[in-house]
Amino acid sequence: MKKMRHAFAWTLALACTAGTANAATIVLDFEGVNATYPSGYAFVQDFYNGGTSSDGTSGTNFGVGFSGNAQAICLNTPGTSCSNTSRGGLGDPDSDKGGLFFLSGSETFMNVAAGFDTGFSFFYSAANVAGSVSVYDGLNGTGNLLATLALPTTPSTCGSEYNAGFCPFVASGIGFAGTAMSVSFAGVANQVVFDDVTFGSVTPGVPAIPEPETYALMLAGLGVVAMVARRRKAKA
Repeated sequence: MKKMRHAFAWTLALACTAGTANAATIVLDFEGVNATYPSGYAFVQDFYNGGTSSDGTSGTNFGVGFSGNAQAICLNTPGTSCSNTSRGGLGDPDSDKGGLFFLSGSETFMNVAAGFDTGFSFFYSAANVAGSVSVYDGLNGTGNLLATLALPTTPSTCGSEYNAGFCPFVASGIGFAGTAMSVSFAGVANQVVFDDVTFGSVTPGVPAIPEPETYALMLAGLGVVAMVARRRKAKA
């Protein structure tokens, strides 16, 4: 029985470790930044930083703040038009009403005081002008440049039901070494939109669910438990 408990505890510990690492992945979907839908272009401000947007709304406190020019654009859905941008039915259907953009300047910054590592990813639309993202180990684009990613223009191919030239969004991401504390989203104002900004993964919008490796560890551990049980039964 002691061996069985040890085997089960070992399995559970490994599974929990893998699950914890994956749960560290954070996704900012920009839903709810605007107080109403289908209208609004609220400034994000401290919506994800324990405070509120310029509309007075608040989201989960991930310790993530944005520059003063960062705004949430209202995205079109079938039959509803509030901008010239839409996800076009692609990606997470619960993330199709709001995105990140800027109407002034040539870039906007996202700051993560606690830092993040491994990778960074997002969906974006840039129908007319290319953009870029850069990852730094200091706040507001200071310190060392850890990674930079050029963003080519994207197709404008959605159906008429979305009534949007910036549509659909395209996935992009990059890995890097070190600990990042800020990201620059750059391009021409009002010409590039981002969504499902994801920390800790080079694939955007990864849900916090057990990875295949976790299931494999659990099955292996359960196999050990079953083997010990059979041996005990044979000796009885």
